[in-house]
Amino acid sequence: MKNVAYIEEPVSWQNSFRFFIPITIRFSETDMFGHMNNVSPFIYFEQARIELLKEAGVLLDDGDNSGVPVVGDLQCDFHKQLYFDDKVRIYVKAQNIGTTSIDIHYMAVNESEEVCLTGRGRLVFINVSTGKPVPLSSNVKQKLKML
Repeated sequence: MKNVAYIEEPVSWQNSFRFFIPITIRFSETDMFGHMNNVSPFIYFEQARIELLKEAGVLLDDGDNSGVPVVGDLQCDFHKQLYFDDKVRIYVKAQNIGTTSIDIHYMAVNESEEVCLTGRGRLVFINVSTGKPVPLSSNVKQKLKML
């Protein structure tokens, strides 16, 4: 795995992931050579992020729209190529939990246990009426720390 700025110590970073979803690279997510399109990881990251938030009971927990998560930034680093029909596990975790946002980290591992993709992004919780950031409740913070 190449060095990336958001990963300080690769082995402990990699071992700290617990939550993942399985993904199979679909034909529609590839180019004419069967190589995964460079936008596809962002779709996988979104799916994993949503499943993590659902698992934590944070996403649409009580119908309260005062703090909805929106993506503030998102990046992906490509380490190994992926192709049509490859099977990967997309790991996701809340790396840092701030006052109004969460720094989310991602890792895709293939069937040979090789890291293929890594990524990070910031989710900001906003009030839907004002569009302004809102503080995360201690309950939400606790739920995210559990995963």
